[in-house]
Amino acid sequence: MSGMRAVLAGSLFCTCVLVDAGRAGADNYGAIAYSPSTGAHGWSYDYGSRAAAEQMALSTCRRYASDCIVPIWFRNACGALAVGASGYGSGWGTSRRLAENFALGSCRKRTGGCGIRRWACTTR
Repeated sequence: MSGMRAVLAGSLFCTCVLVDAGRAGADNYGAIAYSPSTGAHGWSYDYGSRAAAEQMALSTCRRYASDCIVPIWFRNACGALAVGASGYGSGWGTSRRLAENFALGSCRKRTGGCGIRRWACTTR
C-alpha cells in the first residue's frame, strides 16, 4: 500500500508542477489610455491579452472623456505616459524608470514642461 501512496503523491506533484509551469509562461499585458483634450486617463495591468488591457484602460478613461486613445500598451513590462504644455509622450521598458525615461523623451520631442502623468507595471 505504501508504494501506491508514493505513486499517487508523485503524480499529484507532477500535475501541480505542470499546471504552475503553464501559468509561468503566460504573458501579462497592460495599457494606458489618454484623452488629449481633457487630460483624463485610465490604465490597466496584468490582463491576459492586449485587447483586454486596452479595453479596461479605455473604459476607465471614457468615464471622463470621449476622445480617449491608447498611446501605449506593454507586455511583461512597464508603461508610462508623460504630459507637457501642449502634447504628450509615452514609452515602455523593463522597469518603471526606463518606461518613464522613454515617455519623458517622447514628450520632450513635442513640447516642454513634461512630467509623468501615469505609470503602470505588470507583475511579470
